[in-house]
Amino acid sequence: MNAPNIDSVTPQSDGDVVNWLTNETRDQRFIDNIFAELCLRLQRTGIPLKRATMNLLIQHPQWLGARIIWADGKREAEITRVDYDVQQRSEYIGSPVYEIHQGAGEVREKLERDPSQGRKHALFDDMRAQGLTDYVAWPLLHTLGKRHVVTFATDRAGGFDEADIAELRKVMPVLALVSEIRMKNRLARTLLETYVGSHAGEMILAGATRRGSGTTVRAAIMICDLRDFTRISDSWPRDDVIDLLNDYFDAMSEPIARHGGEILKFIGDGLLAIFPLSDPKACANLLHAVAEARLAMAALSEKNSMMGRAPMNYGIGVHVGDVMYGNIGSRSRLDFTVIGPAVNMASRLEALTKQLKRNVLLSRAFADLVEHDFALEHVGEHAVRGFSEPIELFAYNG
Repeated sequence: MNAPNIDSVTPQSDGDVVNWLTNETRDQRFIDNIFAELCLRLQRTGIPLKRATMNLLIQHPQWLGARIIWADGKREAEITRVDYDVQQRSEYIGSPVYEIHQGAGEVREKLERDPSQGRKHALFDDMRAQGLTDYVAWPLLHTLGKRHVVTFATDRAGGFDEADIAELRKVMPVLALVSEIRMKNRLARTLLETYVGSHAGEMILAGATRRGSGTTVRAAIMICDLRDFTRISDSWPRDDVIDLLNDYFDAMSEPIARHGGEILKFIGDGLLAIFPLSDPKACANLLHAVAEARLAMAALSEKNSMMGRAPMNYGIGVHVGDVMYGNIGSRSRLDFTVIGPAVNMASRLEALTKQLKRNVLLSRAFADLVEHDFALEHVGEHAVRGFSEPIELFAYNG
């Protein structure tokens, strides 16, 4: 993200600020940059801003929200993520942001007055310690009743005057529109990354939405499946089964993502991931991910054992080859995935792990690309359903 150019911000009227926000921010992708420059421009109108925040509720699987903080003299705003647990913590409960989320139209606190006469919250004590004298928070209203929060604070003796407050109010409706557009764009990207993966998400956003559109990619393919899941799902309480699946997918998925792989889909208790060979280290990265996942699964099994549950077993099939990577499905419901004989081979190898009593089976084609760097166990040639010739297989125990 590019920081706003402080030197380019010249003295202006409030009308100029609103005009800039309305007409000159369309090429700026990031709301934190827009917010930082807005604060600088408001300062140049004579408003004595010392600190400002934008508190946004976001739809993300890990984070409740994001807080954008700007402070006087800073070229950039700082972004911090806010986790879901904050709603149970004192830093949120009773705070101005909490009050706005509960429906307040404004929270104003004159920080110079006797603290015993004002609102009681640690935030205001911190602000007084920083020398701030006045604080105001307003809802940032998006469509469908979504309420976010913007705050402004000053350290000027006497605080904001009424003209300052009036000018700050003027920018709020336009800031709401500008911020909602950026949030919708970020939300679309986040949802695509969450449900189809980062690379597929980028391709979809770039316009790869037509059925049959796609490309041929040479990749290492990894298919993983949890053993005995039918028995587990029949005998465990429903919520425990969901927790088990989430823990299992965390153990498998996080190493894959960390080493550059892309998970294309979860299929019940299985997953499909690829490591494109455009990265020369793709095959090695896959095995590093498998090794880390093995450790995570062992830790998960130990945790389950302490609860009186059986260890978790799994099988992984790995192959390498050309796959068709793109949109497949009905006219109105598409799936961005990979298909081809190489995917089928990886699936068959995963199924063979149970028969050969190995957790990880690799094809000869894949092993040829990594055998000099990894200790592989040769397990012979085996018939693979759907393929006419026996396939030479290796096990990876790293």
